[in-house]
Amino acid sequence: MFIDARIKQFRSYSNASFEFSPHVNIIVGPNASGKTNLLEAILVMCRGGSYRVKDTELIKFEQPWARIDTNINNGTTRTVKIFRDRAPAKTFEVNGKEYRRLPTTQSIPAVLFEPNHLQLLTGSPERRREFLDDLIEQTTPGYAATRRQYKRTLSQRNTLIKKRPTKSDMFPWDVRLSQLAGQIIRHRTATTEEINKNITSLYKELSQAKTETHLEYQNCWAPDHYETKLLKQLESNFDTDIIKGFTSAGPHREDFAMLFDKQPAQEVASRGEIRTATLALKIIELKLVEANRGTAPVLLLDDVFSELDGKRRHSLTDYLEKYQTFITTTDADLVVKNFTQKCNIIALT
Repeated sequence: MFIDARIKQFRSYSNASFEFSPHVNIIVGPNASGKTNLLEAILVMCRGGSYRVKDTELIKFEQPWARIDTNINNGTTRTVKIFRDRAPAKTFEVNGKEYRRLPTTQSIPAVLFEPNHLQLLTGSPERRREFLDDLIEQTTPGYAATRRQYKRTLSQRNTLIKKRPTKSDMFPWDVRLSQLAGQIIRHRTATTEEINKNITSLYKELSQAKTETHLEYQNCWAPDHYETKLLKQLESNFDTDIIKGFTSAGPHREDFAMLFDKQPAQEVASRGEIRTATLALKIIELKLVEANRGTAPVLLLDDVFSELDGKRRHSLTDYLEKYQTFITTTDADLVVKNFTQKCNIIALT
């Protein structure tokens, strides 16, 4: 758990220090006071990167670098340095040992819940793919590297497409993309199955309804045969991809759907039911990260309480007591009244 943090030239902060509770920390202040920036600094320290912008955009305007220093309750010190015009552009230090990329073994498990996540089930397929991939990255060693390699291979294949290659030119990229795709699909399918073990019972608990819920990953082919099938599809799509200018098949084009009594939630569920289902997914994410990492994750809630009604706020807080939690809000009273224990208030102006 984080004990404190010192932030220099990061986003809106020139030089600021904070002390944290091991339980609930409420970051309160008006809009544009730096609440989300503080939350983002904690997430960068945990996972190594922002969920909103590129690394250089984390540096305060017209400054050459940014820095975050923290102490953890197990005696660990951690530092992140980000540079605008030098290489490496970002470094991490854990107890004085420097890394250019934060290893999974040195990352801190963290779950983020922010207003855009409330559109998880109704927004773009890309949002749902990112939800699954981010979860797998935190629970499966090596997946982050596989995900990076797939993105890099896909980008290189798309660049080659624009040069109007021959099929023989494209074949090595098709093979490599298919190999990586198979790994991704098997992980996504397995994670979906894990979610489905608890999604119905948790949704019923949160909603007090009898609805049967199910997450359906909509992959094109069976996971065990995905590489072979995708390779054939890429070869078949050669002319179409040349015309379109991008790769039209693969995990980057797939999606999942939440089913309510075997019907797509987007078609049959109310706004409140959608939000309850999303809340259930975030709670399951929290539980899966904890189970797979063997430690309680840090929980980051960015202005979510104002987006939930009283019933769903209460349902969420029932799961927060055991985690170090950071909550941003413009109204501390709205949040505090949902907790029986004392909250640490961090007031920003």
